[in-house]
Amino acid sequence: MQTPTLRDVADAAGVHPATASRALNPATRGLVNAETARRVIKVAEGLGYRPNPIARGLKTAKSSTVGLVIPDLTNPLFPPIVRGIEDVLEPAGYSGLIVNTDNDLQREQAQIELLRSRQVEGLIVATAMIEHPLMERLHREGVPMVMVNRRPEGLDVPSITPDDASGIEMAVAHLAALGHRRIAHLAGPSTTSTGLARLRAFRNAVRDRDLDADPALVVTCERWSEAAGAAALRGLLDSGTELTAVVAGNDLIALGCYDVFAERAIECPREVSVVGFNDMPFLDKLAPPLTTLAIPHQQIGAEAARLLLDAIAEPDRPARSVMLPLSLIVRGSTAALA
Repeated sequence: MQTPTLRDVADAAGVHPATASRALNPATRGLVNAETARRVIKVAEGLGYRPNPIARGLKTAKSSTVGLVIPDLTNPLFPPIVRGIEDVLEPAGYSGLIVNTDNDLQREQAQIELLRSRQVEGLIVATAMIEHPLMERLHREGVPMVMVNRRPEGLDVPSITPDDASGIEMAVAHLAALGHRRIAHLAGPSTTSTGLARLRAFRNAVRDRDLDADPALVVTCERWSEAAGAAALRGLLDSGTELTAVVAGNDLIALGCYDVFAERAIECPREVSVVGFNDMPFLDKLAPPLTTLAIPHQQIGAEAARLLLDAIAEPDRPARSVMLPLSLIVRGSTAALA
């Protein structure tokens, strides 16, 4: 059986092929009379017609796809961000191609070149690397981009980020109000802008409240991972540094603290309180449930997609950055100092 063509749909619906094409494309459907669009869609479904995005791209020089560059797909932070992106792209007639970089610069370059070979119209990049020559080169080459989770220094591209500084400030204020003075910070990797921003905010919050600013209370993790968080807390405890609370760079690092508590029979929160960052799924199922800072992940993804569609539509538009507020979710992992 021969595959139905756009002309077959147009003939059966009694419209010009150009009208049928507009009706079947969500991005241009508004240009067609609503009743006509419904008729064309119904005919297309009846014939089993499937639009060919490659052929459409050759004709319009637009692929209606964007690349989503994710550093670690196993991190629960990213799926809701991707969902938010898709929620905005789909009604606009766009789809996303996802690549995973494993935080490896060579892999990232290869994956981005692959996306560009697929003629993506722009990139949403969720990397947080401070030194990033590839992003600088892509920007010089005029590739529409939006950065997620970081505000790139010296790079005039749109970005969408959570307000890391106010989040850490809330965490420290919460622990200080519970009477904690020796608060440790297990910081994210120093190669990431997120890790540095949260570390800087922690130091400022401790100083502003006249808490104990012992440098030994700050340990930088090598990765944003449970294993790295556990290793950092073990080192801190083995050094004999006294502490009563921990502000973790993210929830995965906080989960590493739980591992160490189990290993060493440390009661949380009676002996040590912990605050995470991100509000990953299922944190309320932990024992004790983790106090953390909630990031509006889906909203971040949606805003990133809107910023990219704006950049594609108006390449000369000045870069716009959006910072979203966070909220402290108090659960059972924090308590007043005994």
